[in-house]
Amino acid sequence: MKTVAVLGGGPAGAFAAAGLAQAGLKTTLFDEKLGWEKPCGGGLTYKAYTKYPFLIDNPCPKRLVHQTVLGAPKTGEATMDLAHPLVIYSRLDLNRMLLERAERAGAALEQSRIMQIEKRDNGWLLKTRNGAAEADYCIIAMGARNPLRDVGTQWSAADTMSALGYYVPATRERIDIQFLPKLEGYIWVFPRCGHLSVGICGKGEPAQSLRARLEAYMEERSISRTDAVFYSHMLPSLETGGWRRNRVAGEGWMAVGDSAGLVDPITGEGIYYAMRSGDLASQVVVNDAYGLSEKAEAYRAALAQEFSHDLEFAAMLAKRVFLGRFLFRTVPQRMVEFMRRSQRFRDLMQDLFAGTQPYLTLRNRLLRNLNGTLQEALMSFFLDRVIPENS
Repeated sequence: MKTVAVLGGGPAGAFAAAGLAQAGLKTTLFDEKLGWEKPCGGGLTYKAYTKYPFLIDNPCPKRLVHQTVLGAPKTGEATMDLAHPLVIYSRLDLNRMLLERAERAGAALEQSRIMQIEKRDNGWLLKTRNGAAEADYCIIAMGARNPLRDVGTQWSAADTMSALGYYVPATRERIDIQFLPKLEGYIWVFPRCGHLSVGICGKGEPAQSLRARLEAYMEERSISRTDAVFYSHMLPSLETGGWRRNRVAGEGWMAVGDSAGLVDPITGEGIYYAMRSGDLASQVVVNDAYGLSEKAEAYRAALAQEFSHDLEFAAMLAKRVFLGRFLFRTVPQRMVEFMRRSQRFRDLMQDLFAGTQPYLTLRNRLLRNLNGTLQEALMSFFLDRVIPENS
């Protein structure tokens, strides 16, 4: 193998291109825009910037956010100072930084839209708006709306979530997360460089209804939509069955990031999984221990070892987290109450925000801490009623 084509220039494609070029393969990254703003909060977790320290140690404009507030209906809010800050970029700035990194590694960047790819005996024929190109191998990084039907994840409407919101010309220091009644999703307010991203994501509800919920929230919180820019986007959010039939690789190709459905079904977070899958794909491609026909299975195994089993388990948890009930209240209500009253539960939430608490071991950790968490919560409730603070 001598030449690799990376189709798409987001974090997944840029990471894959950097790894391939660094290893000495002739790598061309094709993207129509080569850097763009994307509708999302845009936070990088502690897990991401400890795995790749350059994501925090660079001159690119960014926000380090040290506090988050979670709210649920009829429960109020809980404030948590983050032990490890979230790092928030403009996605335009983040994309540019990652593309420049790929270019420094030796990848060629071609600003062109891929119209079609065709499998040949000795590789691929790529048809672009600028002409045609050939490659021995393809990395598919064309996002959730990947137009290439024969490569990348296939999903139904149930395997997606809607994300929409506003870029608001305002500033604040904290992140706000608000759960809503009977919604598999949440509202967020993320402070980004120069503006706030105020958005909502959800499954099983029309975009028009989600927008109405978001705008009602903004009015209640006096967040003005004057001069705000509206955005909307579709995200992969695979159901359990979607993960089991997920098509992430095949003969001569691998899909990374959103094109492989690699998004957390609970939080909607996908940047880390995009970057990490791009890195893993490049490692498998350049590893001569795998023959050409073995690379697809090796990539699936690498994803499973790192996170795809965890994300599949999260798909099963999602409805229980957002729509379930515990001790006669909704799960989000109990989460907010426990955050206010239990140090054990705050420690768990710290690790979830940092990205270091896998979903697969969440149940065992909750069971180990349940008695202590309930005791702390009940004692705090009792003290608030009997011996008020500052009395």
